[in-house]
Amino acid sequence: MLSLENLPDMLTISSAADILKTTSAVIAKLIVCGQIDHIEIDSNILIPKVLLVDFIEKNRQACYNADVTAPDLFPPTEDRTHLDNCIGSDIVPLSEGETEMAKAKINQPVMIAGEKRWITANSMQEFADKVAKLLIAPHSNSKHPFVEYAWNWFNTYSKPNIETVTATTYKRQIKLYLIPAFDGLFVENITPDDVQRLFNNMSGAKATKDKAKVVLNQILDAAVEDGLLPKNPLKSKRIKIKGAASKETPPYSIEQMRYLVQHISDIRNPVDRMYLAIQAMHPLRLEEVLGLQPNDIDTERMEIHIQRAVTHPTRNQPEIKDTKTGSSTRTISLSAAVLPYLCMDGKRFLFGGDRPLSYTQVRSMCNRIKQDLEFEENITPIRFRTTVLTDLYEQTGDIKLAQKEAGHTTPAMTLKYYVKGRKTSEDAAIAIERAYTAS
Repeated sequence: MLSLENLPDMLTISSAADILKTTSAVIAKLIVCGQIDHIEIDSNILIPKVLLVDFIEKNRQACYNADVTAPDLFPPTEDRTHLDNCIGSDIVPLSEGETEMAKAKINQPVMIAGEKRWITANSMQEFADKVAKLLIAPHSNSKHPFVEYAWNWFNTYSKPNIETVTATTYKRQIKLYLIPAFDGLFVENITPDDVQRLFNNMSGAKATKDKAKVVLNQILDAAVEDGLLPKNPLKSKRIKIKGAASKETPPYSIEQMRYLVQHISDIRNPVDRMYLAIQAMHPLRLEEVLGLQPNDIDTERMEIHIQRAVTHPTRNQPEIKDTKTGSSTRTISLSAAVLPYLCMDGKRFLFGGDRPLSYTQVRSMCNRIKQDLEFEENITPIRFRTTVLTDLYEQTGDIKLAQKEAGHTTPAMTLKYYVKGRKTSEDAAIAIERAYTAS
């Protein structure tokens, strides 16, 4: 004989009807009238086991106790004394579809006592267990599980208001780093120690940890605003984030750039030739190059108008959007070296035709250029941008000009990330000697 404890934690309407020996219509009526609570998962109505057990117990009492009134929802001809035998009733298994659903990662909201709660679980059984605990617990005094709070923040406040590619990054940080670190903790109980342990246990470069820090900081700031924390524990002066420095992108040498520019005509594919000419002669981001349309190239005024960008939230799904910042929407001078290689007829985008190239297509194009020119280094878009800005600054000494051409909001950003310099330690020694030994 099976007991109520052997019931699945979540029951379908039909399963509940079979257990109570009634019809699905009756169960639906009980749900509508508020006699049995329920949740919805992907438009499917499910009944937590704990609530069906409560319903059975109340109705068993009503069968024998005149002081207990049961809801008069069963058909008049229906005998409710069978509720005594539910303990030994056969249990209807989950359907095949529900079994498959139980294998999937679940991350979605449920309405409990009029409050939306985000539940994350690895199976339907785990999902049901968490829901049941929330249903039984007093909501007014309940604390907020970090996992649930973090997903609610992401889906309600963050994701709708940021770029798709940024949302993808945020979601990755939550799944890979924040949930493993704070699963089982209530937001109200998070301390600087918990935060420090997160970063201590993370491997990789400091830049990786900084990405997780950005997301966690926003979540904890929201918790402070909601009155769940007196202050953000991430902002404690004790928090230290260490890690290996990210590898810098070195510029190509002057000799390498001269070789590339002087041998553009040796590249077999005309689109590949145009790409190298534009990328090697201008400080453009790859997403800006991919967003170029024929009307953006003004050969009379010798200008390039940067008006849009192409990002890739997923590797091979280009997404057209505005430029990165207001400063990124700009006009720069068109190099005369590009003119012989322009091919703009009948295209919406210079690179890709009716739709922009994907990252995979860009990688293939760069590999073809490397092979055609027998170039010893990889052809890398970000390295061209670094090289052009480095040489622009070294040739002019004007950091404001380099900033404008780069589309940065501050000259400090240009210096920090793109102007690498070509001087060596030997140059430094010579300079000191010249300063101190000159007569």
